[in-house]
Amino acid sequence: MSASGSGILQGKTGVIFGALNDSSIAWAIAKAVYRDGGRFILSNAPVVQRFGTLDDLAEQTESRIVWADATSADDLGSLYAEAEKDFGKIDFIVHSIGMGLNVRKKKEYTELNYEWYKKTLDISAISLHRIVRAALDAEILKDKGSILSLSYIGAQRIFSEYSEMGDAKALLESITRSFGYRLGKRGIRINSISQSPTKTTAGSGIEGFNAMFEFAERISPLGNADAESCADYAVTLLSDYTRMVTMQTLYHDGGFSSMGISDSIVEALGAVFENES
Repeated sequence: MSASGSGILQGKTGVIFGALNDSSIAWAIAKAVYRDGGRFILSNAPVVQRFGTLDDLAEQTESRIVWADATSADDLGSLYAEAEKDFGKIDFIVHSIGMGLNVRKKKEYTELNYEWYKKTLDISAISLHRIVRAALDAEILKDKGSILSLSYIGAQRIFSEYSEMGDAKALLESITRSFGYRLGKRGIRINSISQSPTKTTAGSGIEGFNAMFEFAERISPLGNADAESCADYAVTLLSDYTRMVTMQTLYHDGGFSSMGISDSIVEALGAVFENES
């Protein structure tokens, strides 16, 4: 992340959902948006208050926190009412929310607890629909605004330990496309960044995450994209420079999504297979 801001978000206001601590992507996005002139409300589920970390980000970015459960229509309505008091109408929304309950509890995909599964889909994907719908109901989102969510290539390809989160991200990307058609009539665009495996609190809850991270690092021509570079990319998608980009899953992964295999993986596997023979 560059030290001095470009000002490309000067005058733009919004809401950023999902920052937890300084290892979360939403935290990096908030700092980058602030650096480049944007102002916003920070929001996360009320349960996060007990960690006390979001206060630090609010101070760094001259923001205030409005606690809201993104699966609650009442909470979201109250949040947007507060945003209207601060900014009037807003220009952008960032959705960086995800939780896989079965993944956390190490349930195999073939043995999912369906109540946890429904909760995972609600928190990680349907919450995007709720957030956008509540903004439309509140009539707070400006024409030509931008909505952005965070995804992962596990929505399109199978990573065994990613389990139910692959389903959730696939639904998230589908909601992005479905809303994109409807919001386009007002010039509002909505996109999803499919980010590299990133060392966040959420990522660390996935069994085998370190192996996923190392595999992607060895495959990607540029290596894994970190949270700060993702934040810089997010800024461009919230700016007017990408005003004609919508309904896209945009891969920010160092080239991983276009690769088959790399020399590094061939060499590593060759050594393993040789030892096995």
